[in-house]
Amino acid sequence: MRLTLAEVEHIAELAHLSLGEEEKVRYREQLSAILEYAQQLQELDTDAVSPTATVLPIHSVTRPDNPQPSMGQDDLLSNAPASADGMFRVPVILE
Repeated sequence: MRLTLAEVEHIAELAHLSLGEEEKVRYREQLSAILEYAQQLQELDTDAVSPTATVLPIHSVTRPDNPQPSMGQDDLLSNAPASADGMFRVPVILE
């Protein structure tokens, strides 16, 4: 699929990019090549390929969710710049 300079200008406008004439010509070539490659991929028969197929081995990288005791309130508040009544004290934003 060959893009026109008008289409490149429209894409640049949507992306809020200001392109010079040389950049428009270069991006026209590059974007056209990308779209042509995507078109080749669309022509591949993938009916026999499962949507979740992968070439990598499948393994879980998550750990089991085992409950553990958390830090005490005093330990947590010791890192706060200011605290009051067992809570973090923050500057007033709204009156």
